Amino acid sequence: MSDINIFYQLEEDKREEVLETTSDEDINDLIVYNDDVNTFEHVINTLIKVCKHTPEQAEQCTLLVHYKGKCAVKKGSFVDLIPYRQAIVDEGINAEIE
Repeated sequence: MSDINIFYQLEEDKREEVLETTSDEDINDLIVYNDDVNTFEHVINTLIKVCKHTPEQAEQCTLLVHYKGKCAVKKGSFVDLIPYRQAIVDEGINAEIE
């Protein structure tokens, strides 16, 4: 095998390794669930504070939570989403990582 073919094979192996480590299986959703306790304003303010949503984004998510029963408010690895989930739960809002 020539040096150039070895180089391309090594580069291909690196790309495959990167693809494997960032597969869709590693991506989870932080889901906020509807309840009869929290106000729209509280949920919106929590999403702005915790997830760094824009006011518009937080309002849209809150409307989805209200009308659909739940909404994915953030994506990431399970480990990365744990503190976000805890902060939302600490505000009295139901949230799970799926």
